[in-house]
Amino acid sequence: MLRKFTDYYVKLLRYSVVSVFIGIIVGTIDAVFGRILLLISEFRDQYILFLLPFLPVAGVVIMLIYKKFSKESIKGMTLIFQTGHGEIDKIPKRLVPLVMFSTWITHLFGGSAGREGVAVQLGATIAHTIGRKLRISEDPRIFLIVGMASGFAGLFQTPLAATFFAMEVLVAGSILYEALLPALVGAYVASITSHLLGLEKFSIKIIETVSFDTVTVLKIILLGIIFGIIGGVFAHVLAISKRFFVQKIENPVTRIFVMACGISIMLLVLHMGRYSGLGTNLIGASFSGQSILAYDWIFKIIFTILTLSAGFQGGEVTPLFAIGASLGVVLASILGLPVILVAALGYIAVFGSATNTLFAPIFIGLEVFGPNNMVLYIVVCSLAYTFNGNKTIYSAQKKYSYLESIKG
Repeated sequence: MLRKFTDYYVKLLRYSVVSVFIGIIVGTIDAVFGRILLLISEFRDQYILFLLPFLPVAGVVIMLIYKKFSKESIKGMTLIFQTGHGEIDKIPKRLVPLVMFSTWITHLFGGSAGREGVAVQLGATIAHTIGRKLRISEDPRIFLIVGMASGFAGLFQTPLAATFFAMEVLVAGSILYEALLPALVGAYVASITSHLLGLEKFSIKIIETVSFDTVTVLKIILLGIIFGIIGGVFAHVLAISKRFFVQKIENPVTRIFVMACGISIMLLVLHMGRYSGLGTNLIGASFSGQSILAYDWIFKIIFTILTLSAGFQGGEVTPLFAIGASLGVVLASILGLPVILVAALGYIAVFGSATNTLFAPIFIGLEVFGPNNMVLYIVVCSLAYTFNGNKTIYSAQKKYSYLESIKG
């Protein structure tokens, strides 16, 4: 009995030591990737009129590069999930430079996409490769989760949220608690590393709160339901859109070129690239009292779905933050609630709904907006999780079934 107890904690210690090195490596790459992406975004915003027309050419370049160097890597997050579910046992190492370069190109020429996909993929690839080389883990998912947590934390500098995101997202409703300590270690080390290397964290400490009278409670419940539905709709429409365009235009090079032609024209016509890139412009406006248009969140949904359906790289999370925050501003004005507070609730809840995660968005609320409204984070994110229709932006994510588990 004592031997088993000792062996377990020795094993955890080994995992954690390796996680320190994973965190340093992934945090360093995250810092390089993130800082270059910010510079690219600033450059694009200055010359959007000249760069957006070349989005179709950029798309063709991306596809041809993947075709030449690693066709398999175009699957991106699907490869990470397949590895986590034991369907494949190896992630191509070429995925890391390919996904970084293709995301930079996507953003340089005005595509509407995120960045977390890059961070999670590169973290998972590096950690899984290290785990395979060392062969100290009986469960390959542990280092995969460590890598995902490190990648997310290094980019957003929210280590608690990153840890639970990585643990929750592989199988919705199920958590591998054996990965908790090493994932926390990797996430905190990656977060500190990227911060020391100059990558800044987005955070706003929200002091405002609301009184819990009957009317306000009903409004908060309504917010949770709406955010949940919007996140679920985003995930559902994204899946439908990807299937639809693959069926209509089978050749990926032709597909990305044709779709990018339409996307670039529409982005120019609609406020000169307001909906290009990460959506940090909408996030900044939502929390600084600048103008948010009533339809901003709708167009950000449309352009993000079209960009990703075409085959461009990046991810969905930062656009989801932008969608949630700008929708929150609109709903706050309708319901008579504090604008910044509702924007924060939308920021975390739409993300949680679309990724089918519960704990991760709550911790994002605590780490980005402070603990003053913790109860509201829990309530709104729980409702959003409940009302998302069990949809997710990750097509390879599995759903945990209690009935199936007890039958097994």
